[in-house]
Formats: sequence, structure tokens, C-alpha cells
Amino acid sequence: MSELLVDLFISVDGCAYGTRSPGFFGLEGPDLMRWMAEEEERPRRHLMGRVTYEMMADLPEESRDESWQRMTERPTLVFSRTLTSTAWPGAELSSDDAVDTVRRLKQADGPDLLTVGSLSLVHQLLTAGLVDHLRLMVFPLVLGETGQQPALADIGDMRLDLQSQTVLDGGTVLLDYRPGGPPPYVD
Repeated sequence: MSELLVDLFISVDGCAYGTRSPGFFGLEGPDLMRWMAEEEERPRRHLMGRVTYEMMADLPEESRDESWQRMTERPTLVFSRTLTSTAWPGAELSSDDAVDTVRRLKQADGPDLLTVGSLSLVHQLLTAGLVDHLRLMVFPLVLGETGQQPALADIGDMRLDLQSQTVLDGGTVLLDYRPGGPPPYVD
């Protein structure tokens, strides 16, 4: 069976991005880049929604590095009811229900699944109980004024069981959780 991993890059106050923040909130360092390179080497199928796909596909030419090129070739399932084609050689479209599709993919004999961005997709998969690892990359900053998209807003209460923690570049923290069901105060 395949596992589903969700990676969310967030500020300490849980924002997925800031209106003035560059990629990685401007805090990429050698540890983070090494972790990302190691993760890219693992055989996984990417899952993303239309908005994330279009944002990544429309990156300016000068931003399309070797990592971006590898991503376009990786097996990727893009969930969209409006797109009719993709430009990436590794991408395929699905207009089917994401929860049902991911449930089938997890039961199949295939690579692990990894979401790329796509907060609405992440919310659906968390709510459906399909996430095996919720990995939060917490960057050491608060975006009280410019923060956008609280990453876990509108998700029901759930307990998270910590599997590991790693400090990267002296301040960014990678927390690997397994969703563990309802919190202890829920009957």
C-alpha cells in the first residue's frame, strides 16, 4: 500500500505565504536545500490542484531551474474540473473526486503519494482521514500583518502524533506527524 505525505511550508503562525514573502519565506538555507534534494530522489507520485499546477507551470523562465524541470517530468496527478490539458510530460489530469481517487491510489501497489501545495486538496485529504504523514516545515517568522492562507484553517479537530523533528539551518523546524484521530477531549 502507498502512503500519502502532505508537506506544508508555513510560518510560526500557520500562514502558507505572506504577501511580501519570497519562496521559502526568504529563509532557504543549505540544510533545507539538502532535505529537498533528498526528497526529490524518492520515488513518489505528486498530487496537486489546478491553482498550484498553473502557478508552477507559469513560472518565469528565469525561475525554471533543474529542480523545476525534474518536477515537470515526475508522475503528477492534477485535479481539475476546468483544465483540458497539461504541458508537463509527467502530468495527467483527473476530473474525478480527489478523495476517491487518492483512496484507490493508496490501496494500489505503487509509489507513495505527495501533495505539492494545493491547500484545498490537502484539506479534503486530511478531512477524509487519508493522510499518513503531515509534515510541517515551520519557518521562524510571524506573518501577522502580511500572512495569507492559514494552512490548517477549517480543518476539524484532530490529534497529531509526532514521529520526528529536525531543526534545519538553525531555526526552521521540520515536524513529521501522523494524524491520530480525535483529540483526547472529544467524546
